[in-house]
Amino acid sequence: METKKHAPNEMGEALFIVNRHTKTAPDPSKLYHLKKEAIQKLLKEGKATKIGLHYSNNPRHSKQHSVLLIQIGNFYFHIPPDKHDLKTLPHLGKLDESYQNPKSRLSLRQAKTILYRYLNWSLTKQQNNQDNYMTSNLSPFYHKRKW
Repeated sequence: METKKHAPNEMGEALFIVNRHTKTAPDPSKLYHLKKEAIQKLLKEGKATKIGLHYSNNPRHSKQHSVLLIQIGNFYFHIPPDKHDLKTLPHLGKLDESYQNPKSRLSLRQAKTILYRYLNWSLTKQQNNQDNYMTSNLSPFYHKRKW
C-alpha cells in the first residue's frame, strides 16, 4: 500500500467527526482512544499545535480544571493537559466560542478509515461497524411502519 501524506485539514476533519460521535456512542472508549493516539502522533510530528489552556465547561467534582486547546488545520480540540502544559502554556481563561470548527460531511466510517491509515492500524469490517447502532436489535415499533 502506498503511503500518502495526510493534510492537517483532512486529519482535523476526521478527528472532528470521531470526537462528535464519541459524545453519543454507547461505548465511546475506543473512539476516545483513537482520537488520543492520533492527536499524540500529530503533535509529535509537528502537524498539530498547542494553543493554550481553557477552563473546562464541565468541572470535575465541583472543582474547576483546565483543558488543553489543540489546533489541527482549521479544526480545534480540547484534550487533558499534562503537567508540562500547565506550567508552560498560556491560560486563555474561560472557553472561547470563537474557536468554532468548520462544518463537515465526512461519515464516521470514512473518518475512522483516515485515522486508522494514519496510525498504520488495521481496520477490519467488524471494527468499522462496531460503533454503529444495530437497528435490528430495536423494537419493531421503533421504526416507522410502511403501509
